[in-house]
Amino acid sequence: MPSIAQYFPITDPTLIFFVVLCIILLAPIVMSRLRIPHIVGMVLAGVAIGQYGLNILERDSSFELFGRVGLLYIMFLAGLELNLTSIRKKHRQFLVFGLLTFLIPFVMAYFMGIFLLKYSEMTSLLLACILASNTLIAYPIVCKFGLQKHPGVALSVGSSMIALTLSLLILAAIVGSSDGESGVSFWMLFIVKVIAFCALSTMIVPRLTRWFFNHYADSVMLYIYVMCVLFFSAAISEICGLEGIFGAFVAGLLLNRYIPSVSPLMNRIEFIGNALFIPYFLIGVGMLIDFSVLFHGYDTLWVIFCMVMIATISKALAAYVSCFVFKAPWLSGHMMFGLTEAHAAGGIAMTMIGMNMMMPDGSYVFDANVLNGVVMMILFTCIVSSIVVENTSQAILLKEKLYPTEQKPESDDEKILLPLQHDEDADTLVNLAILMRNKRLNRGLIGLNVVYDDTDSNRNRKEGRNILERAEATAISADVRMQTQSRLSTNIANGIKHAFKEFDASEIVMGLHHRTSPADSFWGAYTPGLISDINRQIMICRVTQRFSTLRMIHVAVPSRVEFEPGFYRWVEHVSRLADNIGCRIVFHGRRKTCDLIADFVKNRHPEVRADYEELMHWKELPSLASEIREDHLLVVVTARQGTVSYKPAFERLSDELMEYFPTNNLIIIYPDQHGQPQDVMTFTAPQRQDSESAYATVLNWINKIRS
Repeated sequence: MPSIAQYFPITDPTLIFFVVLCIILLAPIVMSRLRIPHIVGMVLAGVAIGQYGLNILERDSSFELFGRVGLLYIMFLAGLELNLTSIRKKHRQFLVFGLLTFLIPFVMAYFMGIFLLKYSEMTSLLLACILASNTLIAYPIVCKFGLQKHPGVALSVGSSMIALTLSLLILAAIVGSSDGESGVSFWMLFIVKVIAFCALSTMIVPRLTRWFFNHYADSVMLYIYVMCVLFFSAAISEICGLEGIFGAFVAGLLLNRYIPSVSPLMNRIEFIGNALFIPYFLIGVGMLIDFSVLFHGYDTLWVIFCMVMIATISKALAAYVSCFVFKAPWLSGHMMFGLTEAHAAGGIAMTMIGMNMMMPDGSYVFDANVLNGVVMMILFTCIVSSIVVENTSQAILLKEKLYPTEQKPESDDEKILLPLQHDEDADTLVNLAILMRNKRLNRGLIGLNVVYDDTDSNRNRKEGRNILERAEATAISADVRMQTQSRLSTNIANGIKHAFKEFDASEIVMGLHHRTSPADSFWGAYTPGLISDINRQIMICRVTQRFSTLRMIHVAVPSRVEFEPGFYRWVEHVSRLADNIGCRIVFHGRRKTCDLIADFVKNRHPEVRADYEELMHWKELPSLASEIREDHLLVVVTARQGTVSYKPAFERLSDELMEYFPTNNLIIIYPDQHGQPQDVMTFTAPQRQDSESAYATVLNWINKIRS
């Protein structure tokens, strides 16, 4: 009988890709049952199918190409997912812990390589870079327990960026000096190249990104642009003598501000990377590993033992020394150790560079023993990190008694209704709702299109369904569910009000009326009816550019607004918006009101960069026009007639907005306010509330005559 071995290794490109996809599909399922991190599972799968395993696949050029892309993708995501705002807030503590968690492992790993493993100086330095960096592989566990804002977690995230950046800089220096030229001139030139690369990238990429994002909205074009920035930065980094992964990491940091973590673009970037490029890279790494060397002698076992011990002890020392210096609870130290203990994809990326880099004597910097040692270290540290973080998270919740506040998301009634009447507003309103929604509730959005019941209703309903389909596609691309409804009504306002009640919605996010002529009103035909008949929060939006390109949010806060029941709802929403897009927010209002807002923002959103400026009287609102630029967002908090915070000056709001802020990005908020539920009709309740009183009309008429 013919041997089945003659059909292996597989050389047909279609079958190769099929086998790789099967591994990407099945490896996480199997590894989750074995409680092994899926990153390690991909590497082990590569070992099984490679030439040192079952010899099913040959490591051909596809693994070289996709592996290189995956390597750069890993470092790009590392920079893209960092919370830069929290790092700016506590930069001193971040700097101390970041330096300790880098220097202690770096020094210990270097001397381990020199004295224990008898490696060369270059090999020891590169090994020290691997052990000094870390990967936040246990961060999803923190998210599961809702401890993202815990001080130990924030410090771990910031220190990881510092440790990784320093490791990449030293790695780039090692690669640049691999040709033997390491004198004073080399180091001076190297420093100049690093500074020039970082400075030019910082000057060019943010400006170009802001311009591109404001002029193009196609999802495919945005993704291709991001990939162009990634690979161009990596290529320029290599031309400058730096390693490509350093350029990819810098590109992630520069684009961090413009790609919110909850945006559809971020979802696409993570999806494509995690679904294809990164698994392809990890499988290719596994195909290089030969486990048989473990049984050829004690050399590899000794390497594995030294790496695991030094990696664990050094990260523990850095965490607990920092905890002692900061006088933080020991539970914070446990959390800091657990999060910084794991070494994952970044370590493999640096190891692959060492496997391909030659020393002056013609040998490679890393051999198979080092590769196997790094893989075993990754497996051990990932398991230890996961166990420590999970146990520490449970202990923190029990000690700080956070269960009552963290486990009651059902007390939040958030259900956002989006009346979508214009195609050009659909993406803006959906993205705004996504940026402001409570992610922990994981509730979908409600899209609504109301059409007049007249002779053109069939054609208008068809156009409305197209708008809803586009909005639903935008929501789905951000992994957010959206329920849509198209309905007929003899009155647009009544149709929205009935849908609001049927869906039991908590608030409305809608677009500002599109004026068709100078005589057209600011609010349009049906907006005043919604404002007067619905006492829940209504947000009216006019934003002409992408939210991620906004550089500042100005919030005009009237006096006595803190006495309204919806005060903290709108503060929470604008804080989430500022947090997700990473821009500064300035509250303009009375000192007492701003103090309450400051306490809330500090406790709930400590990463938000918030400033507070005193606005003595609402008549000073036009003075803000001199501060607001085209890439700023003005949020105006107003009130309905007859409520606690209402003032006669609100009657001139539409005129002031048209005169002083005609083209600015604008959101008008009517907060939750006391009043009878909609559709309740009493003798004392007004059946209509016009946006402008008769007195104001007469005064305007008199002023026109005088002028």
